[in-house]
Amino acid sequence: MTDSWASSERVRATMQRNRRRDTAPELAVRRLVHSKGLRYLVDARPLPSLNRRADLVFRGPKVAVFIDGCYWHGCPQHGTTAQTNSEYWRDKITRNQARDVETDALLEAAGWLPLRFWEHEPPSDVASRIVFALERRSQGRPDRPPDA
Repeated sequence: MTDSWASSERVRATMQRNRRRDTAPELAVRRLVHSKGLRYLVDARPLPSLNRRADLVFRGPKVAVFIDGCYWHGCPQHGTTAQTNSEYWRDKITRNQARDVETDALLEAAGWLPLRFWEHEPPSDVASRIVFALERRSQGRPDRPPDA
């Protein structure tokens, strides 16, 4: 494996099996939000001109929900450091974090509310915070949900 991000074929195969969408945390949150009667787009671009996808997109109220993986987005509580090829992975995660900040800023500038959650957060808490934000936004009130 010359010049690859993967340290071996086995690692490469494992990493390629990671899902980009429909992860267990996403599915759990989607089920709960859907059970509240809310409808949304899945794995969609909030802004067609922006090549970034949110896990749930509520077009009318302009809310984009991201459920970030602890490893891929550098969770301060659960993020880990790769044992092999660590410089590559540290840089990759730093780029992911910078892209997340940029995405949030671009969405906010376009009138959207980006909501970010970690994959380890209880799905019921995440769903409650999404519902809270959507209700507040529809009432024209501050829409930031309280931290869980």
